[in-house]
Amino acid sequence: MKTIDKASDSVHDVVDKITDVSNQAADALSEKGKQLKNAEQRLMKDCCSYVKENPVTSLGIAVASGFLLSRILSGR
Repeated sequence: MKTIDKASDSVHDVVDKITDVSNQAADALSEKGKQLKNAEQRLMKDCCSYVKENPVTSLGIAVASGFLLSRILSGR
């Protein structure tokens, strides 16, 4: 019976360790997700500001990008 108790305790210890590691990984992923969301918001704010300050240049960039993408995607 002692062998079964030892094995059970070992299994419980392993499960506890796996749970702790999983929780740490989830916390780290959550923090990275928050950081990415903040970076996205800053980037969008910067882009909007650039477009407001440079509308003609922004339009030129958009037209050139569209032209290049259409050429690349059309397979020519």
